[in-house]
Amino acid sequence: MTMVTSDSKGSVLIIDDEKVILDLTSIVLVNRGYTVFTASDAMMGMKELEEHHPQLVLLDYMMPVMDGLTALKEIRQRFPDTYVIMFTGKGNEEIAVELMKAGASDYILKPFNNQDLVERIESVLRIRKVELRNRELMEERERLLSEIAEWNRQLEERVMEKSEALQRAQAEIVQSEKLASLGYLSAGMAHEIRNPLNSINLFAQLLKSGCDDHEKLDFIDKILKEVERVDEIMRKLLDASKRPRFQLSEVRLDRVIDATLEVFRPQTELYSINVVKDFRHIPPSFQADQSEIEQIFTNLFLNAIHEMQQGGTLTVLLDHDDQAVTLRISDTGKGMPPENVQKIFDPFFTTKSSGSGLGLAVVLRIVKTYHGKIAVAKSDETGTTFVIELPLLPS
Repeated sequence: MTMVTSDSKGSVLIIDDEKVILDLTSIVLVNRGYTVFTASDAMMGMKELEEHHPQLVLLDYMMPVMDGLTALKEIRQRFPDTYVIMFTGKGNEEIAVELMKAGASDYILKPFNNQDLVERIESVLRIRKVELRNRELMEERERLLSEIAEWNRQLEERVMEKSEALQRAQAEIVQSEKLASLGYLSAGMAHEIRNPLNSINLFAQLLKSGCDDHEKLDFIDKILKEVERVDEIMRKLLDASKRPRFQLSEVRLDRVIDATLEVFRPQTELYSINVVKDFRHIPPSFQADQSEIEQIFTNLFLNAIHEMQQGGTLTVLLDHDDQAVTLRISDTGKGMPPENVQKIFDPFFTTKSSGSGLGLAVVLRIVKTYHGKIAVAKSDETGTTFVIELPLLPS
């Protein structure tokens, strides 16, 4: 049975197997402005709860089928927003304490005073209102704290991303300044050194032409070889700092890689290096100087092979999307210490016993010439991976 008032002060479900109690309590509460639902046992009461979700339940302790304590526990578990006041008989104060521990908000001894009943109900509903509001505020607080924590996390990520981007930009600026300084230096050196170098070469050739002493001829040949070596260093220095003469043509990266790997096949076979080509998507041809592109792979393959003279795997990944070509060149060498990774593109920096330290500087200059990027993706005890990105421009 349901009794509804036009301006309800609240909703109450009465569960009691005594019809007199149901009728009397319903009349009292309806007259005080409450919407009232009734049930003669706990099972019917659960159905009323599921349908109407009243704010308060007046629940009798002594009932057939399901006793009040069992019903109370189920109500508190299934309908936590519904508060419960228990009806108990006189002399059951110990049971009342047990009921309060089980989740009842209050208890009323039968027979009860109508005014006392209404006051108890009003008190419990006030407490319920405050507690539910507090719960809402706590949930809102937790939600806001969670949002603030998420905002802070996103802000930290953005700051970190911007900081890393700024560091990369600063590193690129520094690297560009180094290459520019190297350009000024090498241009001057080429002019000042090559003139006396040519004279040394000429005089050595003259000495050689008029000499019959085998020991002296051997010395002259060594002089000429050293002249050639100095000239080669000057050429590499110029290549690293500025673009030499170039000739553009249609270049296919997959073919350049294949050709360069074929050149190094004797070394890879000698050192038992397994070569893996992972050509996922072959990019279209593009305008470039083929010898420059070959230099990129020549220098990177040389470094990889040098690190794997006891065997290993050289992997070349080639891929592209609508915007850029991606190249990943990996070896399974011993890797580089972190302090060296920061310096490997610096001119003259090398860890090899023999070498000019200009190979990767040349690679950097060439990659930048084509508006690309090169970086060390990883370098540890499992090996080193270089990543190159070249913008995919229409040919």
